[in-house]
Amino acid sequence: MDRFDVMWEPVRAFLVQVGEFFPKVMLALVILLLGWLIAKAVRFAVVKALRAINFNVLTEKAGIDAFLKQGGGETDTTDILGLLIYWLTILTALMIAANSVGLIAVTELVVRVVLFVPKVIVAIVILAFGAYFARFIGMSVTAYCKSLDMPDAALFGRLAMYAIVVFVAMVAIDHLGLGDIIRQTFLILLTAVALALALAFGLGGQKRAADFLERWSRRAKTDEPRLPDRRPAP
Repeated sequence: MDRFDVMWEPVRAFLVQVGEFFPKVMLALVILLLGWLIAKAVRFAVVKALRAINFNVLTEKAGIDAFLKQGGGETDTTDILGLLIYWLTILTALMIAANSVGLIAVTELVVRVVLFVPKVIVAIVILAFGAYFARFIGMSVTAYCKSLDMPDAALFGRLAMYAIVVFVAMVAIDHLGLGDIIRQTFLILLTAVALALALAFGLGGQKRAADFLERWSRRAKTDEPRLPDRRPAP
């Protein structure tokens, strides 16, 4: 009898653990199912709300949707935001489910991802409004330069737009909190592109540069006020 009790004790302990763990697993599955249903509803509501306030029109005019389509994507920025919020809800449900089961390591990993996704959403919104503002400023600069009959007005407009886009991109990267490495890498790449453009303009565009400077010189001479002749009369 004692031998039977010794053999039965591990089985009994295992069954007790299964009996304690099985309700937690069922509760976790219910949480995941509810989280999936809530995520689909929230995604639908967010996409509808963004399209109702014409956020998709803003991203289209900002050029972000065209950039995504050039990369082979079929979705626009509004759908991407809806997808991010969908996965944020799913990950939140997964975090609650893992915590209910007692998977501490999984919970800590999911918490980090859950805290990072809202930063991505805010960064996309910053890029959308920043790109729209940059395009507006670029068109305004171009129109102003054309009203003054300045040469290469479109070039000045594009330079103003690109400068604002770079600044907004730096703000978005800083908001993501990805560290100084990415910012330094971005600055290095930007410096390399600027040097490459400068070399290309200096080596291959000497004639255009000379024409550009000559036009500015002629305009400056034309706009100079002529001083009255103060020489004494003979």
